Amino acid sequence: MTDLGRAPAGRRWPGSGRHGVVTLPNVISGARLLLVPVFAVLLAQGHDGWALVVLAVAGASDWLDGVLARALDQYSRLGELLDPAADRLFILVTLVALAARDVVPGWLVAAVIGRDVLLAVVLLVLVVRGIGPLPVHFVGKAGTFALLYAFPLLLLAQTHGAVGVVAGVAGWAFAWWGMGLYWLAAGVYLRQAWQELRRDRGVVTP
Repeated sequence: MTDLGRAPAGRRWPGSGRHGVVTLPNVISGARLLLVPVFAVLLAQGHDGWALVVLAVAGASDWLDGVLARALDQYSRLGELLDPAADRLFILVTLVALAARDVVPGWLVAAVIGRDVLLAVVLLVLVVRGIGPLPVHFVGKAGTFALLYAFPLLLLAQTHGAVGVVAGVAGWAFAWWGMGLYWLAAGVYLRQAWQELRRDRGVVTP
């Protein structure tokens, strides 16, 4: 799930947006967020097939709300927050479910959660200083995209036969690339945050 159609890089919203909070893209993003607990329950009950269907619907809605945001010029701060929130929750729920089945190691769960906790703390510092949220970097989008493909593939890899084998290989390939890009994006975000904080103090950063 990418952030296509969201606010252009560097654009800051003074309020809830030009078109208010209740826009069609935001409604779609909110509905996708509500699909997260549905997805979690399906995974917990072992209905992997239906869980993958929900994930596919969520992915399609992510593409749709981005297209509509651009077509209708309906950008908002709320939209900037809802979209990545849904992506990260889907990643977290899938990771926890796979770890509970011993499909992925615990360190992978810790690496993903630790990265998001770190950036959440940095974001809190920026908000307290009246800065942000910072624009989403394309590396972070690529990492999120890779992880959102990796974990469903690893889930599919639990099936027997050639499909499971191919899904497992592809899933781990996406997982390794996704983790690398995920943490690279964290480094980029930390550097941007440090520059903004120095600028806020009146220090010019080269």
